[in-house]
Amino acid sequence: MREPILALLSAGYTHGYELKQAIDNAFGAVGPAINVGQIYTTLSRLERDGLVVSGEVEQSDRPNKRVYELTDEGRSALEHWVREATSSQKLRDEFFVKLVLALVAGIAEPTDLIARQRQHYLQVLRDLDVAAERADEDGTGRLLVEGAVLHLQADLKWLDICEEHFAKGGTP
Repeated sequence: MREPILALLSAGYTHGYELKQAIDNAFGAVGPAINVGQIYTTLSRLERDGLVVSGEVEQSDRPNKRVYELTDEGRSALEHWVREATSSQKLRDEFFVKLVLALVAGIAEPTDLIARQRQHYLQVLRDLDVAAERADEDGTGRLLVEGAVLHLQADLKWLDICEEHFAKGGTP
């Protein structure tokens, strides 16, 4: 949540609830479920770390509201995050660890684990179909769903390769 908040604050000062609304609007129905408490907790940590500063804005008909803005250090942290490539490394994939240990430690039949994982991925694909229908009007949401579908299709293909490996008596 840290970097998305920094990114939204780069457009100018705002308060926590406006940040939540901006995240909800940016990601639509397929975005992360965020409550306003998460936003304020993250803002507090960002302020503690010197990445944002806060102040109060007087309102005539309501209590004052606390608004936040980036510091130079916050802007620098945001620029670093934007420039840095995002890791998608799956070498520590939990399922793969489970699969190897099933065979090595004899705790389960690898092909049973593969079948269960495949069923899970297929259910997630069905859920994504529903999400895609809701996101049809939302270009950003549609991109996220399509990316998730492509990752799942690759995972399903990888499960086929694993299954073939273990069916031939392969070892981890």
